[in-house]
Amino acid sequence: MNLIFSFLMSPAGAPAGAAGQQASAMPTIIMFGAIILVMWLFMIRPQRKQQKELQNFRNGLKKGDKVVTVGGIYGEIVEVNEKTCLIKVDGDVKLRVDKQGLVKDYTEAGQQQ
Repeated sequence: MNLIFSFLMSPAGAPAGAAGQQASAMPTIIMFGAIILVMWLFMIRPQRKQQKELQNFRNGLKKGDKVVTVGGIYGEIVEVNEKTCLIKVDGDVKLRVDKQGLVKDYTEAGQQQ
């Protein structure tokens, strides 16, 4: 620990015990702060935005929406409950899935083609 502290506090090129020279830890602190800021801007913030959009999508589900599950199953919502949805997959085949398993709405994509 002392080795790390003396390395951070000593000026570049000077031995750790050089007399009369005190280095500032401010550049190191600024660098660590900049790294944290960059990580927040490029990793944490976009992930939170994506999670919020997904939660809004799940809360706004209604009958007739066409959705895709995590497993890649395409279906149309027949019934929406608090935590689950009943989706019509094909013909008379219906599946009850958890809302957390629904990841995408493809209603708009089908209308554009």
